[in-house]
Amino acid sequence: MSTKIFPTAQDAQNAFYEALERCDLEAMMAVWSEDEEIVCVHPSGQRLAGQAEVREVWQQMFAAGPHLRVQITQQLVIAGVMLEVHSVHENITVASEQRPRPPMVATNVYLRTTAGWRMIVHHASPAPAAPTAEAAAASPKILH
Repeated sequence: MSTKIFPTAQDAQNAFYEALERCDLEAMMAVWSEDEEIVCVHPSGQRLAGQAEVREVWQQMFAAGPHLRVQITQQLVIAGVMLEVHSVHENITVASEQRPRPPMVATNVYLRTTAGWRMIVHHASPAPAAPTAEAAAASPKILH
């Protein structure tokens, strides 16, 4: 059981991205709820459910060591008393590359527990390419 307490969901999110940049598995897993009902989906990856699957994939990702910088932009927060949903753009720069990668769109869901706020869902996927002015004007409006 993690002794780390995150007083706010934003504190948990900050710790999540710090652990990601440092490739710190223990810090990463301290952010996650200790319940088995957790879900993680990495870009173009399969759905991981439960502590064992989530931990194993983070461990594999961190094996290469720290090499990412992540800047969060366009954050939208939907806040409740016990649950917060953060929709963000993850702007990732890899140390060995000259320019940033295209952004990822991520949804992070946090649950307020007796041990503070904990992540229960992380789902990231590539952001769609921004349409050109011509394409935006020519494309029909679609309601969903």
